[in-house]
Amino acid sequence: MTPPFEVAFEVGLDELNDESLIRTRAARAFGLSPEELPFLAIRKRSIDARNKKVRFHVVVSRVFDPALDGDALGQPWPKETKGPLSTIIVGDGPAGLFCAYELARHGIPSLVLERGRMVQPRRHDLKSVQRRGTLNPESNYCFGEGGAGTYSDGKLYTRSHKRGPVREVLETLVLHGAPREILVDARPHIGSNKLPRVISAMRERLESVGVQFRFESRVSELLIEQGKRRIRGVRLADGSEIEAKAVVLATGHSARDVFEFVLKAGLQVVPKPFAIGVRIEHPQPLINQIQYGPSANHPMLPAASYRLACEVEGRGVFSFCMCPGGWIIPASTEPMGLVLNGMSLSKRDSPFANSGIVVAIEPADWERAGFRGPLGGVELQRRLEEAAMQAGGGAFRAPGTRLTDFLAKRGSTTLPPSSYLPGTNPGNIEEVLESVGLGLSQKLRKGLAHFCQTMKGYLTDEALLLAVESRTSAPLRILRDPESLEAIDCEGLYPTGEGAGYAGGIMSAALDGIRVARAIARRVHR
Repeated sequence: MTPPFEVAFEVGLDELNDESLIRTRAARAFGLSPEELPFLAIRKRSIDARNKKVRFHVVVSRVFDPALDGDALGQPWPKETKGPLSTIIVGDGPAGLFCAYELARHGIPSLVLERGRMVQPRRHDLKSVQRRGTLNPESNYCFGEGGAGTYSDGKLYTRSHKRGPVREVLETLVLHGAPREILVDARPHIGSNKLPRVISAMRERLESVGVQFRFESRVSELLIEQGKRRIRGVRLADGSEIEAKAVVLATGHSARDVFEFVLKAGLQVVPKPFAIGVRIEHPQPLINQIQYGPSANHPMLPAASYRLACEVEGRGVFSFCMCPGGWIIPASTEPMGLVLNGMSLSKRDSPFANSGIVVAIEPADWERAGFRGPLGGVELQRRLEEAAMQAGGGAFRAPGTRLTDFLAKRGSTTLPPSSYLPGTNPGNIEEVLESVGLGLSQKLRKGLAHFCQTMKGYLTDEALLLAVESRTSAPLRILRDPESLEAIDCEGLYPTGEGAGYAGGIMSAALDGIRVARAIARRVHR
């Protein structure tokens, strides 16, 4: 019988770096002697901490020629793009960037328009909102080169393997400077300190083959041949027009002005479910102790994470964008509204752990509360964000309540330390959540009570809830044809990624961008 190509087994915390032991375990799993084994490659590595018996789960493959190792990066480089401009890409987040990259692999010229600034000057805008409470509505944690994920963690975990070539996206990132560990780790993560350099390297690579990038260039209108319902280009905020046969809308879930001009253009838009809630923050050592038990301080273990979910009154309550060893950040895009998100650096060495704890809501929920029409979900978000800003006292300070007080249905007069730099203001976040009349606080309270039973130690006076986490995904979808991926009733327009309602994170957005690029290439080459 031929031995399998790949096997899985477990090793202890002190055994992962023992090559002799790994080889012996692998040989046993393959049914071979250690001497019969060729070169070995670790394909996947994950931590299993069930029952507080912490160990590593590894997947190992046999490689007969290291030069032909499947981990060798064989992704094709972009080609020289020649000829007149054929495609405009609106938005330089993962969907737009990977769309441009895939188009260049097919030799198709494109122009990427981004309303925000390049990654390096964008840092100044982030510092301004964090330290001075001053927001640049065009360049912030959501808008700018690389999109929202550039400076809000760079987590690459996805369940979207059926959507496209996940491995291809990871390898492309590694080719441009991301650590090779993302090819192996079960929950890959680059970190907000390293991802900007990767994004810049991808842009420079594309520029070298003729792809054009224009920053601080906000699109304000779609140009459509009304008689034929065919895209012909875009108009910028400065009044200038750019024409092309294809336009890719890859603007992310926070570009609300894009939603408005899409509706004005007569495109079909429908509301879709999303989730709303808060950010919860604990001391990271506490989460380590809960998850790892006696092994919590072992040097081989990273900052512990968690994933929680339950159902309350027919709606899901779950953790979202959990950031071990991270910071809570202001992800606002409008000066009167407060939006929170989480991030962590590559080392995940902050003394805090934070996560969104959110409640799933359906269009029928917010319609009953009086938020109607295609933009009803957007107006719901805005109402909550404005209530959070007011409760925080302005300048992007966040209103906060201790977990113990929230479960006891009362506000807080003092708060524990927090990673949130603009600062916190004690109060009762239930007042923020109930400002929209959806019963969010009741569902959130029941969900949190369940999580406190699931994770012994999660309930503590040191746990802090901050409001509001409102941008988990777009509250609407721009309808597109499932085969051509073009917008319904507008030839040549391609709604893409999170903002169009077809993705929910860096990886799924990148995958959708690739898928759209391939659809455009099929059309160009047919």
